[in-house]
Amino acid sequence: MGLTKQYLRYVASAVFGLIGSQKGNIVFVTLRGEKGRYVAVPACEHVFIWDLRKGEKILILQGLKQEVTCLCPSPDGLHLAVGYEDGSIRIFSLLSGEGNVTFNGHKAAITSLKYDQLGGRLASGSKDTDTIVWDVINESGLYRLKGHKDAVTQALFLREKNLLVTSGKDTLVKWWDLDTQHCFKTMVGHRTEVWGLVLVSEEKRLITGSSDSELRAWDIAYLQEMDDLEEPEPKKSRGSPPGIQDTPEPRDGTPETDETPEDRILTCRKAGSIMREGRDRVVNLAVDRTGRILACHGTDSVLEVFCILSKTEVQKKMDKKMKKARKKAKLNSSKGEEEDLEVNVEMTLQDEIQRVTNIKTSAKIKSFDLIHSPQGELKAVFLLQNNLVESYSLSPSAPAPQAVRTSRITIGGHRSDVRTLSFSSDNIAILSAAAESVKIWNRATLQCIRTMTCEYALCSFFVPGDRQVVIGTKTGKLQLYDLASGNLLETVDAHDGALWSLSLSPDQRGFVTGGADKSVKFWDFELVKDENSTQKRLSVKQTRTLQLDEDVLCVSYSPNQKLLAVSLLDCTVKIFYVDTLKFFLSLYGHKLPVICMDISYDGTLIATGSADRNVKIWGLDFGDCHKSLFAHDDSVMYLQFVPKSHLFFTAGKDHKIKQWDADKFEHIQTLEGHHQEIWCLAVSPSGDYVVSSSHDKSLRLWERTREPLILEEEREMQREAEYEESVAKEDQPVVPGETQGDNYFTGKKTIETVKAAERIMEAVELYREETAKMKEHKAICKAAGKEVPLPINPILMAYGNISPSAYVLEIFKGIKSSELEESLLVLPFSYVPDVLKLFNEFIQLGSDIELLCRCLFFLLRIHFGQITSNQMLVPVIEKLKETTISKVSQVRDVIGFNMAGLEYLKRECEAKSEVMFFADATSHLEEKKRKRKKREKLILTYT
Repeated sequence: MGLTKQYLRYVASAVFGLIGSQKGNIVFVTLRGEKGRYVAVPACEHVFIWDLRKGEKILILQGLKQEVTCLCPSPDGLHLAVGYEDGSIRIFSLLSGEGNVTFNGHKAAITSLKYDQLGGRLASGSKDTDTIVWDVINESGLYRLKGHKDAVTQALFLREKNLLVTSGKDTLVKWWDLDTQHCFKTMVGHRTEVWGLVLVSEEKRLITGSSDSELRAWDIAYLQEMDDLEEPEPKKSRGSPPGIQDTPEPRDGTPETDETPEDRILTCRKAGSIMREGRDRVVNLAVDRTGRILACHGTDSVLEVFCILSKTEVQKKMDKKMKKARKKAKLNSSKGEEEDLEVNVEMTLQDEIQRVTNIKTSAKIKSFDLIHSPQGELKAVFLLQNNLVESYSLSPSAPAPQAVRTSRITIGGHRSDVRTLSFSSDNIAILSAAAESVKIWNRATLQCIRTMTCEYALCSFFVPGDRQVVIGTKTGKLQLYDLASGNLLETVDAHDGALWSLSLSPDQRGFVTGGADKSVKFWDFELVKDENSTQKRLSVKQTRTLQLDEDVLCVSYSPNQKLLAVSLLDCTVKIFYVDTLKFFLSLYGHKLPVICMDISYDGTLIATGSADRNVKIWGLDFGDCHKSLFAHDDSVMYLQFVPKSHLFFTAGKDHKIKQWDADKFEHIQTLEGHHQEIWCLAVSPSGDYVVSSSHDKSLRLWERTREPLILEEEREMQREAEYEESVAKEDQPVVPGETQGDNYFTGKKTIETVKAAERIMEAVELYREETAKMKEHKAICKAAGKEVPLPINPILMAYGNISPSAYVLEIFKGIKSSELEESLLVLPFSYVPDVLKLFNEFIQLGSDIELLCRCLFFLLRIHFGQITSNQMLVPVIEKLKETTISKVSQVRDVIGFNMAGLEYLKRECEAKSEVMFFADATSHLEEKKRKRKKREKLILTYT
């Protein structure tokens, strides 16, 4: 048997060059007790925490594979909820940086996350049109709310009432009663998608933003409060609240809301509109935590800021208006008669919501967040489209408020996609160049050590000695930079069109360029006298030109410098002799142009990658095609051999990097991590590192480990991963009595829930076997008349020599709380009778009552029909009924006793300090205010 060729595995080492990715939203987070200093931004599958004051990355919340789409900090500032592209949600602790809680319930990307006031519940909206409310403390789903016909864009809890309001791309705003989990009101007053909504004015007003330039305001009246007052006078017009102008019906006559008996909880009537300056759709609409500042932006770079005035401020404004109106009326009255003039001034929406200012950012806004400091200063932070974070501050109470930029995080990444990468000869420095700048990175620390402005870069390399770099641009220029000073030494007009490719000559004395002007040019390095100093500086001079019939896309020298490979737009690769420039070989076979190619270190092989998704391996001696490999699902964008080997890497528009063996024509491994098209990669001279760049703005470093990679094992792992994916994509289990697709449970079938169900099944089977063995053992002992040693199961021994029933309980305790229901849903009914008997045993012992009751009630819900029709289970259910009621009562009594004890300790502390606890003091004050307001309303009504 021949020896298996071993390869070494490359693994993901780091993500850098990224400040914030575009799909998610930026949020302020509280760290070390400081508010307004730290922000969390999505960064592909991770979340970066940036310090705005220092411009440094201080924490990375490590993700799995999927891209982050939504962020929401908890009200206490200790946790951050993160929504992902695949519909999963993870809750990270900002103290430890670990994500301990995972919720799986949605089938598509998370679009909205919002905590309730106390942080105990989390509402998530998704592209799969469902809204799910999660119990964060119990780590489980509460209920799934179905009703929207398109992606949910926002979900908000009300503070005082147990209600939820959601908006969607289906143009609807829905109100949900969380006590009964049903939609009791649907607002249909929007003609286009509703992109955002906020609650203001003590939750008495709802403001929505859609695809036009209007922000619509809706007055909310809760009927419990209205019932406390006497019937007001009948209104003349359709539902206009006092002091607010009526808004005309829409042109097509559609009512603004569905006026049905659903109004028994609340009524919602349109109060008017605020006109935005932007003409495009509302991208984000938000209000700060105090509810005083409202801000929104469209697809441009302007944030519009509004101030919601308090009742006293509105009253002052109305008094001023009244004074002005009376003055005007006096002037207009004939002969200055001194009689009382009746002046009517109507309050409009613009009197209550006042425009403050506009904040203009340096690029298009993708998302923003606001924080209002106690001093009255407003801080706004922006995640911009060009991989940039900016923060501004303004004072809304100032006469003419102007936004001032306070910080900008720019150095950590490029403004546009990186199109070329290079390693220095010592493997320490990495060059990345984009449309606006060249950056040099330290590979060990991943810090940017030099930034130089450039034109649109397409190709690059380090000049031998690593003190200068050469960039080829889209305009056909060669730009030569000095790294020590960061200065542009020289710009040379090399080609008339784009300069697509550069190749350094193996003797390191010159290089060759290929451009869109159908020519290949040869250049030599030379030292010329610098005009600004006495020392000489590096320069380049053109020596020869090779004119061709087609645009040149790629050029590459052979290692012995005898041959030059040139890729042309006619889908062929031509090989020329370097010394005479005579034609040697033509490599044809690709259906689309060859975008990238490389020659192996020994000059025997050339590999070409094309837009036709194939990679072809050719012999350089006769130009014969050794093998054609279907490499990627989209264009092959870059190809490079690993030094001193016949292994090579390819990068494609299908978001993948693949490693291949050019001798055996085998695919070795796939490096997955990028979320968008990969533009280029570079292999270090030692072959230990690979760096890649993508349209997702990230640069990724991959490192060669000492772990051997065996192809058979790799294929097996791929098959397992595919199987796990297929298991997750299979139809969700159907609850008896429900139709397929009508799943109102919050969970989702995943490979983890399937494995958890399998663990339960194995535990129950072990319990059955061990019980049977115990019976046999007793019979043997009885027959023998003496005690025979019982063989101990090694699994039970590993758990500390516990009983089989205790092992089943341990398995239940080991299942994640968020996966428990879905695991029980997958569990076949044949195991349920044994589980119910064991539950009865455990509850009688009084162990883990809460967990066991949760499992028991769930099993009874989903298997009610089969359990009630099974005569064998009737006594079990009767026993469970007795034990459960008594044990739950005991637990409740213990909790009640503990709470009473804590209340007593609290009173003792208060008596000692003679100061009420802050929370109680504020609640008493709010209660007094509420009663006073109620009395005032009653007086107004009676008068």
